[in-house]
Formats: sequence, C-alpha cells, structure tokens
Amino acid sequence: MATIKLNHPAVTKQVNQVKTALGTVTLGNLPADELGNNKLEFTSKWIDREVNLEKVFERYIKIVQKNVEDTQANIDLLKEQDDAITHSSTHGFQPR
Repeated sequence: MATIKLNHPAVTKQVNQVKTALGTVTLGNLPADELGNNKLEFTSKWIDREVNLEKVFERYIKIVQKNVEDTQANIDLLKEQDDAITHSSTHGFQPR
C-alpha cells in the first residue's frame, strides 16, 4: 500500500504565495476624469460597463479568497488527521 504524506509547510507556503499574489491583483481605476465633458451615449455605456466589470472582478476576488481560506483549512485538517494517525500508531493503537 502506497503512503501519501502531506508536506504541510510546503503546501502552506504555496497557499500563502497565492494569498500574496491575490492581494496584488487590481483592475485599475476607471479613467472617468479623462473623459471630460464627453456626453456621448457610447461613453455612458462604456462607463456602465466598466463599473459592472469592476463589481464582477471584486466578487471574483472574494470567491478566490474564500477558496484559498477553505484550502488552508483543509490542509490544516489533513495535518491534524495525519498527526492523529501517527500518534495512535506509535502508541500501539490500531487505526479504524
């Protein structure tokens, strides 16, 4: 039977790198001041589109952040389970 062992520090390091990278992701600000007094229908639609894209982007970032948090929680749980199995096997207890 093959043994699969979680390298908790290495995996946690990768998750932390994802968190750091996610914190630097930005869409940029809407350059509305560069539009001046331009009141074309196209300009209004473009501004609405940009605002909507920004909202979608912000929701996406929150979803990815939640996924990263869940991943870290799962990694920690796997480590706890691995430690419990190791502890029980070294003290003569048979795993169920």
